[in-house]
Amino acid sequence: MSADRTGRSEMVILTGNSYPELAENISSRIKPLGECRVYKKSDKETHVEIRESVRSKDVFIIQTGSTKDPNDNLMELMIMSYACKTSCAKNIIGVLPYLPYSKQSKQKKRGCIAMKLVAQMLVRAGLTHLITVDLHQKEIQGFFDIPVDNLRASSFLLDYIQQQIPDWRNSVIVARTPSQAKRVTGFAERLKLNIAVIHGCQDGDIESEEADGRNSPPPPLSGVDNSIASMSKRRSVFTIPSLALGSNVHVKGKLPMDVVGDVGGRIAIIVEDMIDDVAGLVQAANILCDRGAYKVYALATHALFTNDAPSLIEESQISEVVVTNTVPHEFAKLQCSKIKTVDISLLLSEAIRRIHNQESMSYLFRNVEAND
Repeated sequence: MSADRTGRSEMVILTGNSYPELAENISSRIKPLGECRVYKKSDKETHVEIRESVRSKDVFIIQTGSTKDPNDNLMELMIMSYACKTSCAKNIIGVLPYLPYSKQSKQKKRGCIAMKLVAQMLVRAGLTHLITVDLHQKEIQGFFDIPVDNLRASSFLLDYIQQQIPDWRNSVIVARTPSQAKRVTGFAERLKLNIAVIHGCQDGDIESEEADGRNSPPPPLSGVDNSIASMSKRRSVFTIPSLALGSNVHVKGKLPMDVVGDVGGRIAIIVEDMIDDVAGLVQAANILCDRGAYKVYALATHALFTNDAPSLIEESQISEVVVTNTVPHEFAKLQCSKIKTVDISLLLSEAIRRIHNQESMSYLFRNVEAND
């Protein structure tokens, strides 16, 4: 039995290839990384070699999601988990600062809830616990049959505002969409600032309804056979008002963007959980400047920066984009001088230490609002 004098199991920290720099930062505060090799051969299959004993130990696997290849990130994590499981590890804790596929947590059209499938695969692979940061939807925790600790990066972002933004007391916290107003309210209450909400359609908000048939009306009643028309009227769908509107009635329209709240002569701070395709963010910054904001900051936990995001930010009216290091984005920083990074490895190190020592996690949530 591998245990210390207090009866606790020994700890082993392993990492995949998704973000070795973050893993080094986390492990430097606890213990050195364990010996593990994750690689591919010419057949492109993922191979894992764990080069030390994990029998009866607590194994922490650090593997975040990245925009380069999230599928490889997940496959490496699952194979590493299964290798530890078959090697008789006592507990296998996955540390995923950014959880891939978390944006696919709702049913859309004829698709599926891919996040639930990913959750089931991770559990079947052997994970017994999961540590992550700022899930896109808190309900994702219900997809897992294991404990999930959804840590918050809001304290680090709040510290950045107070320490790095001059005249931050003359700021207003902005929600880019009405659905983000609750999260923004939590930031504003702790900073004692006002909020503003951007209302209206932004790029990418309107989805086509032609492909899934929602705009196709039912056939007219006159074209139905008399024997079918004589069926019980209670079973007829043609009299439902929502289906009888006709093709000339347009229920949805593209509303112009506007700002609800006063941003004139103030610093506008947009708060998001992740920054992906930044077209909508740049559009929001433009309208805030048009309404009188003299500086625009964007704060987010996860820096995905897909497509041409760095160049768009560099050319925009945004003064700074502040993100954490849950996702590797060093190449984006080389392309854009406005991107600033906040290190949250301390938060993850403390979470690992507390779980291993079976201590309460409440301390890590002491300055966290329910809507963060």
